[in-house]
Amino acid sequence: MPTQNSYKIRTKRANLLLRVSKGHFATNHSHINYYIDVTTQKMRLSEAQAVAEELVSYYNTNTIIDAILCLDGMEVIGTCIANELTKGSFMNLNAHQTIYVVTPERTSGSQIIFRDSTRQMIEGKHVLILAASVTTGYTTGSAIEAINYYGGHVAGIASIFSTVDECGGYPVHSAFDTADLDGYVTYPAHECPWCKAGERIDALVNGFGYSKL
Repeated sequence: MPTQNSYKIRTKRANLLLRVSKGHFATNHSHINYYIDVTTQKMRLSEAQAVAEELVSYYNTNTIIDAILCLDGMEVIGTCIANELTKGSFMNLNAHQTIYVVTPERTSGSQIIFRDSTRQMIEGKHVLILAASVTTGYTTGSAIEAINYYGGHVAGIASIFSTVDECGGYPVHSAFDTADLDGYVTYPAHECPWCKAGERIDALVNGFGYSKL
């Protein structure tokens, strides 16, 4: 973790916790006072399964999901969610049906595109957007635009952590939110009060991790 002010937020699920650090961090679109480390949730199967079990409860009875669009390296959690939704052990609209787990391709300008071999997994499909975090909504917004452009239907937005309840008119469901973090704030880079006060940035952060400065 990037600073000494690091700790874990635990939940009722044994394998579901949030690793956070307080400090001054810069993302691609904002400056924040908490770094949320979701690396092991994305890459350790037991933790990915715990996140999936938490998120799937929002979608397992009344939402059609044909595909899961995984942002920020969320493919392991996406696969776990797909597995849960297609189980026949409880009533849901996706039982015994196949769900695509899709990784987006980005252009040099960060626009999401789908090749002819993958657009069939989006076109006419109900697509769940799965992100590591939803804060500014910039990345999730680009995913919404791409799904609509390729003729898909946004089935919902899910994330490990979120600071908002909706994005682009769609509800956002998350395992953790700002209620779990005391005094979480975010600022556009040009309005950051810590930068104006001369406070150094501790690390550059995104959904894939952090780089100390």
